[in-house]
Amino acid sequence: MRVLLVASPMVGHVLPLVPLAGALRDAGHDVVVATAADAVAPVRAAGLDVRDVAPGFDVRRVFLPTALRHPVLAVRSARGDPGTVLVGHLFAPVADRMADRLVVLADEWRPDLVVHEPLAVAGSLVAARRGVPVVLVDMALFDARELRESALARLGPILRRHGVDRVPAVAEVLVTAPPSVTRASRGCPMRHVPVTGDRPAPEKYTRPGPRPRVIVTRSTVDDPRPDPLMRRVVAAAADADVDVVLVRPDRRTARAPLPPNVATVDWLPFATVFPAAGGIVHHGGAGTLLTALAAGVPQLVVPGAGDRTVHARLVAARGAGLAVPAREITAGHLERLVRNPGLARAAREVAAEIAAMPAPREVVGQLTALARPVG
Repeated sequence: MRVLLVASPMVGHVLPLVPLAGALRDAGHDVVVATAADAVAPVRAAGLDVRDVAPGFDVRRVFLPTALRHPVLAVRSARGDPGTVLVGHLFAPVADRMADRLVVLADEWRPDLVVHEPLAVAGSLVAARRGVPVVLVDMALFDARELRESALARLGPILRRHGVDRVPAVAEVLVTAPPSVTRASRGCPMRHVPVTGDRPAPEKYTRPGPRPRVIVTRSTVDDPRPDPLMRRVVAAAADADVDVVLVRPDRRTARAPLPPNVATVDWLPFATVFPAAGGIVHHGGAGTLLTALAAGVPQLVVPGAGDRTVHARLVAARGAGLAVPAREITAGHLERLVRNPGLARAAREVAAEIAAMPAPREVVGQLTALARPVG
């Protein structure tokens, strides 16, 4: 079976596909991952066949002008409106940039099955052209079908350019979110498996320290501007009985004087170091959130644009963490994060739930049954 996996050109969007791609390859199937820009490197590092279908593409050059053209939607998203209308405006241009080379790749390689993350809707386009099934990998706590439909809503001109009237219905959704957090069952469960790479973690962060450790991280989308989350945590840490580790701090924070209980690192393999931490503070991205849940560690999630507010609210509602705006974070929040037994208990329960979900290799058979080999 030939499987084409498609991800938007963002690291946080491609990493959820890597374990499944590896499982398919290890089961003897031919696998190609199509993405672009910064998302190519981690796929190549995993030893997978990856194709750059939009060389030189920078999503920021699409996202910023789009937000300026739709200021009302952008403001609503920034405030945490869970609506998905802006998604179509943001990701249809991304699909446009990926579509031409992806169509050529699919026509030449002729996959039997297309798998894509919900916003990489150019994947649905090539599935329509090839007449093969589409499978979504639900990489967040938001409904994958809803996200896909929002992105497809503005794809009409791109579809017509490639001779497609309609895209196929989704044959299956692989859901990595634990049902006790989303309070829904939306498809075939598949365990979230973090991608750590080959670079070893500093040993001191792989075991608990003398005080509870709080790991603070920000988005995988590089932003040179000062990060309000990290600035606020640094201020709060001065009065908290915890050790704080800032991962990839912004330049201003990294250069500023820091309290003695605050350290900085340029990288950490989260799956390796999270289990030894007392708490995680982050921006609400799905990859960090799911990795923290899988580690059984309480997390403080900062509500933010798009699905990040939904993520924060769901984690807090499950009791596995706190939802606190960046500007409101205090030493008390950090202390509660690492010392509240209720948060720790709920986090461990969710981790056990995730551990019981099927591994990627265990869902390969279901994907094989969906595919119709094309001659």
